[in-house]
Amino acid sequence: MAKSKKIKHIAVAGNIGAGKTTLTGLLARHYRWTAQFEDVEHNPYLNDFYEDMPRWSFNLQIYFLNNRLQQLLEIQNGSATVIQDRTIYEDAQIFAPNLHEMGLMSKRDFDNYFRFFETLKTMIRPPDLLIYLRASVPALVANIQKRGREYEENIRLDYLKRLNEFYNHWIAGYRDGALLVVDIDKNNFAEKEEDLGDIITRVDSELYGLF
Repeated sequence: MAKSKKIKHIAVAGNIGAGKTTLTGLLARHYRWTAQFEDVEHNPYLNDFYEDMPRWSFNLQIYFLNNRLQQLLEIQNGSATVIQDRTIYEDAQIFAPNLHEMGLMSKRDFDNYFRFFETLKTMIRPPDLLIYLRASVPALVANIQKRGREYEENIRLDYLKRLNEFYNHWIAGYRDGALLVVDIDKNNFAEKEEDLGDIITRVDSELYGLF
C-alpha cells in the first residue's frame, strides 16, 4: 500500500466472542483513530432473535445491514480514520447465509436480503485493512461466558461452529484489500501487552510498510 494514501477505514471481523470490540478500542486508543462500535445494547431485535430465530432472523439482518451501511457512508464522507467493530460483509457472507442454511431464514427472505446487499455493495468501498480474529469454539465460549451478556446465554455450540466455518471460508477467498489474521487461541491481546504489541507491529507493516 502506498504510503501517500490516506488511511480511512480499518475493520475488525470475527465470530461472536472473538474480541472485536476489545481490539477495536485498544487500536483506536493506540493510533488515535475514531472507533465505531456495534450497538448491541440498543438493538431492538436481539433478545427476540435469540428467543425465536426463525421469526426474527430477517428483521435482525436488515437492521444490521442498515446500521452498517450508515457507518460506511459516514466513513466515506468524513475525514477521520475510523476503525469499525464488525463489517457489512460479515452480515451478508456469514450470518444471513448461515441462518438460511440452518432453516432459520426462508429462501424468499434470504434471496431478498442478498439482492439488497449486492445493490448496497456498489455504493461502498472495502476497508483499507481487514483484521480477522480467528478463534476456536472453546475460546469463543470462554469469552462469551466471561462477558456475561444475558441474551447470549442461549447461543448454541453448533451455531458458533457453523459461523466459524462460514468465516474461514469467507477469509480464505477474501481479495478486496489488505488482510491481517490474528489467531485468538495464541494471542491474548486483551491481557498481554506483548501480544497487543505483536498486532500493532503487523498493522504498521500492512498500513505503512514498517517492519
